[in-house]
Amino acid sequence: MSAAAPIVTVQNLHKQFGEHHAVQGISFTISCGQVLGFIGANGAGKTTTMRLMATLDTPTEGSINVCGFDVIQFPRQVRDKIGWMPDSYGRYALTTVADYLDFYTRAYGYRRAERMARLEDVMAFTDLALLARQDLDTLSKGQAQRVCLARMLLHDPEVLIMDEPAAGLDPKARVEFKHLVRLLAADGKAIFISSHILSELEDMCDTILFIDQGKIAHHGSTEVLKRQDDTTTTVHIKVAADPERLREWIELSPDITRIESTTHGCRASLTSALPGDVAAILRRMIQDGLPVVDFHQEEQKLEDAFIAMLEKLETSS
Repeated sequence: MSAAAPIVTVQNLHKQFGEHHAVQGISFTISCGQVLGFIGANGAGKTTTMRLMATLDTPTEGSINVCGFDVIQFPRQVRDKIGWMPDSYGRYALTTVADYLDFYTRAYGYRRAERMARLEDVMAFTDLALLARQDLDTLSKGQAQRVCLARMLLHDPEVLIMDEPAAGLDPKARVEFKHLVRLLAADGKAIFISSHILSELEDMCDTILFIDQGKIAHHGSTEVLKRQDDTTTTVHIKVAADPERLREWIELSPDITRIESTTHGCRASLTSALPGDVAAILRRMIQDGLPVVDFHQEEQKLEDAFIAMLEKLETSS
């Protein structure tokens, strides 16, 4: 299988719980080395989809293929290929980090020297060596997440499925986790990761899959998502003069509207986001004698794009 070929293929996936249609005909693929971010509101179908991929539930309709194996026909083979990191896991009293991971290493069939080597490699990668003798129920949230990540990696799976792995982590732990994800992707792992911390997904992921009410609403890069509304754009303008001159100029211009004043200028909305139209506004300002010292477009945050898309979907439904 080539590195560019999909290692996970989901086709026309449906899942119903009684009258509730949790997942409604979604399709996507994941390739080796790709980090696919999965976003959506609570109840959108994220966890259901991930549980289906992890063979923890069965689809009502459709198919999931992992490394050439169908999840229904060959669940054992699929489990050998995937690593599953749920949003929480049990912390066992009077159990050290080393004992906990050793138990799972044995469960995966590793023995003697191979088992010890595997434990050492995974604990080194997740920076758990110094915590080896510490009890699980004394760990911080960030430390516990690293243990959960280590457990997922013990059998060296090709596909990693992570449900809200960064939830509750402090800023330092988030940076560390993001670094580990990128290292795993560089090693060729196919990674499917859900999160409500959208800014973290933006930094970690190559592609975003946005699900709403069980259906895919967006599949592509974060940049494409943030440019869903390309009819307007917001700019920051700063002038080396009395900002009142800028405000007066804007009032006389039909294609720009002041949003708010700043100390040396303002934030303004342009009626077009096309590069040529934005450049034309700046050119007119300079031609009319405004001493512009700063003029830049405001980049839309992923959270804002996510909310805007939700509002658009609610309006159209």
